[in-house]
Amino acid sequence: MWKGVLWVLYASTMFTSSSSCYQCYVEVGDSMRLCWGHILTEYNIRNVDSCFKKLQKIFDNEPKVIEAGRVGKGYDQKLKEILNAEIMPIVEEFDKNQNNDTVYDERLQTAADNFIAAASKLPRASGCFPPCGFQASGYVYNCITCQYDSCEFPLDCPVKELTVIENNRTRMRCDVPFPLPYEIEVVWRFAEEIKTQQMDQFEEVTSGTDRMYSIPSAGLQHQGTYQCEIYSDRRSLVRLYYYLRVIPQVVGGHIELQEIFDLSLLPGGRIIPKPAGMSLALLRLPSPPLLTACLTSLLMLLFISLGDGRGS
Repeated sequence: MWKGVLWVLYASTMFTSSSSCYQCYVEVGDSMRLCWGHILTEYNIRNVDSCFKKLQKIFDNEPKVIEAGRVGKGYDQKLKEILNAEIMPIVEEFDKNQNNDTVYDERLQTAADNFIAAASKLPRASGCFPPCGFQASGYVYNCITCQYDSCEFPLDCPVKELTVIENNRTRMRCDVPFPLPYEIEVVWRFAEEIKTQQMDQFEEVTSGTDRMYSIPSAGLQHQGTYQCEIYSDRRSLVRLYYYLRVIPQVVGGHIELQEIFDLSLLPGGRIIPKPAGMSLALLRLPSPPLLTACLTSLLMLLFISLGDGRGS
């Protein structure tokens, strides 16, 4: 009895330096049965230690084996079935029977090659999409640790800044690059005036399944930070933030008319083309009273400019 225990402990220490899909799914006792009759052909002696080193070389230190085991969440059990289908018949055949090391080389390498071919066909994880969000579909099985690696991103995404001129329409979407569960709940919150990610600064404005938040006519009271949080089964998956800056219409009108005035003073009446990507929505004119006042100022500046030209 004690001899069997010592053998198991010895085999366990042989596999502590590194790990692979083999150690994740093949019991130490089965490895002992597999390696019991390993014969070093050169010396014609039985050597279990050499067999364990062979297993490490073929399975532990082979990147193709590790990569084949990087399956998506829920397929680790399938990995076990594939590996045991290759290893266990050899265990039963070699148990208490002596075989030369060349036979071990051929049989174990074939088992590893078959495992790589079959495991590589299993569904892969979608991968991780930085910089934020709980991404269950990104979980990847790791044969080195015998568990799944999570994406390990924070729930809170960086704040994105948006600018809109007063009385214009603006929209925000709660979109993420990674797959979401079929059933989700979307909660929109608002922190007036400030730019923040502090939860206690927000007040809920709407909840449901709509991932778009629309403001038909932006006012100064709409300036602040908007938070969109997505839930599934009451678990938070991600929080997106938008800081909306609202430019008063008077300021916006002054800026636009200044640009028009600058263009009117170009030599030969040349007009600079509209910059690429510039929205035509930003070219709406201000209110009629402001427009009249600004045009009057513009005409006065033109007369002064013409008078100075004649005087010279």
